[in-house]
Amino acid sequence: MTELNNLISEQLFVIVAGLTLLVLFLLILVIAQSVKLGRLRKRYERMMAGAGIEDLESLLLSLKTQTDSVEDEQEKQRRTMLTIEQRQRMAKNKVGIKRYNAFSDQGSDLSFSFALLDDLDNGIVVSGLHNRESSYVYAKPLDQGDSKYALSPEEKEAIELARRDGSR
Repeated sequence: MTELNNLISEQLFVIVAGLTLLVLFLLILVIAQSVKLGRLRKRYERMMAGAGIEDLESLLLSLKTQTDSVEDEQEKQRRTMLTIEQRQRMAKNKVGIKRYNAFSDQGSDLSFSFALLDDLDNGIVVSGLHNRESSYVYAKPLDQGDSKYALSPEEKEAIELARRDGSR
């Protein structure tokens, strides 16, 4: 019986020693985690000190709201830019002018042909013919650089000058 009591007491001692070691290990682990948590809390408090917001969730929600607002404004500006680009393509921004003497027997280079085109070469060509007795002005519509009306060589040259003006 004493042997049995000795054996039980030895096993009890091993169990108690093992549990004591486990409790010490867990205590050290809790202390280490507590130190890490304290450091993390200090860093969090320093980060939130200048934000004027009490917690990180409020900060993130505020940033999300601001981001959504910026994205909405950016989309609005993108649509506006597309509208402006579409209108710009239709703007008459290519210009060509050719001065010449329409009546070779008198006067000088007082006549002209003036072409005004958009990016698709749509627009008008205006010609002014001048001599001592009279002046005439003609306007012809242009569709892709051509007109349903006959174009003079000077008008064709003004159109070509306008096309070159747009390719610079």
